[in-house]
Amino acid sequence: MTAPHATTGQHAPDSRYAWWRLGASLALSTLGGIGLWSAVIVLPKIQTEFGIDRGGASLAYTATMIGFAVGGVLMGRLADRHGIVVPLRLAAVMLGVGYIVASMAEAYWQFLAAQALLIGMLGSSATFGALVADVSHWFARRRGIAVAIVASGNYLAGTVWPPAVQYVTETYDWRTAYICIGVVCLATMLPLTFALRQRPLVEGWDETGGPAARGAAPIQMPGSPAFRQALLVLAGVACCVAMSMPQVHLVAYCGDLGYGPARGAEMLSIMLGLGVVSRIASGFIADKIGGVGTLILGSTLQCLALIFYLPFDGLTSLYIVSGIFGLAQGGIVPSYALIVRDYFPAREAGARVSLVFMATVIGMAFGGWLSGEIYDLTGSYQAAFLNGIAWNLLNMAIALWFVLGRLQHRARLAQ
Repeated sequence: MTAPHATTGQHAPDSRYAWWRLGASLALSTLGGIGLWSAVIVLPKIQTEFGIDRGGASLAYTATMIGFAVGGVLMGRLADRHGIVVPLRLAAVMLGVGYIVASMAEAYWQFLAAQALLIGMLGSSATFGALVADVSHWFARRRGIAVAIVASGNYLAGTVWPPAVQYVTETYDWRTAYICIGVVCLATMLPLTFALRQRPLVEGWDETGGPAARGAAPIQMPGSPAFRQALLVLAGVACCVAMSMPQVHLVAYCGDLGYGPARGAEMLSIMLGLGVVSRIASGFIADKIGGVGTLILGSTLQCLALIFYLPFDGLTSLYIVSGIFGLAQGGIVPSYALIVRDYFPAREAGARVSLVFMATVIGMAFGGWLSGEIYDLTGSYQAAFLNGIAWNLLNMAIALWFVLGRLQHRARLAQ
């Protein structure tokens, strides 16, 4: 184990301990990420058992995402005050209790309440924004890749959990599957939290107020911290309204073009798979050009991919464009955590990162609905793609504003 930091009595940033901690954080993110996928996996069974239509059954996912968004901010604040272990242990218990309670639901509203409050708000929410912010305290030179790795946990959850949950559901039933999920979360997440008991001495690492071990003060920008936070929230909504267009509607779009939903599902799988690749790659890039530079790069490429969807609607070209879109969008969301660390005090990272991540969730939900409404009004997805491009341009404009502020900051330091 690497020796403690010379001046703080803590392990140094980028130490061997930091990397071990990163591994535990990724495992917790992957385990806790089941909350975002379980309702989707058992949706047909839920629809049949409770005698509801497809739209009603889909409310379970919506309720979970709303709870996840709100809970992210609450857990971020809790982590800032008491350390990451407190919200993570609460999450482990709530996921265990939530899935067992949901498995006993006799009415659909009971199932919805368990999904929204126990699984989404008090459970999975702690394993995303707050956990990403915590990891950012333990890295300086490799902060970009560390943040990207932990932020990939929810993608990995969507890869690892569904086959197992589907197997138990088909072999037994969805209630048994939910009980198994609850037991696994309790049995694995609680022991993993002991690896994260040590708290970073943020003020010790950031004695000059800036990123750990770099000795630079937070970048000063025009306007108040609240204004800068509001801009980041708007940027998070804007990028994910644009991002949601192909992710939510690609399968339906392929059906409209006559290629069938199976082709659309293949394209979506390729897009999300390459999203994992791009998320990790963006971490390496961020360590070279910073969070704002990574945001501009990802947002620009995402905008170009959306533009490519307009003229290229052949089967082969759609596969290619969807792959390009996946490679473009993966690094956008993690870049916000790096921007927060550069432009705000480290001790506020949990709440501020979680707030921006909440905005991205809202953007995905709003964008998916808005694209459907635009399709209903126009009869095609062309206007919906144009709408996504417009929101993407707004995101790019906000990112450029932060770049200009950074340049002005450097100019002042050089004087």
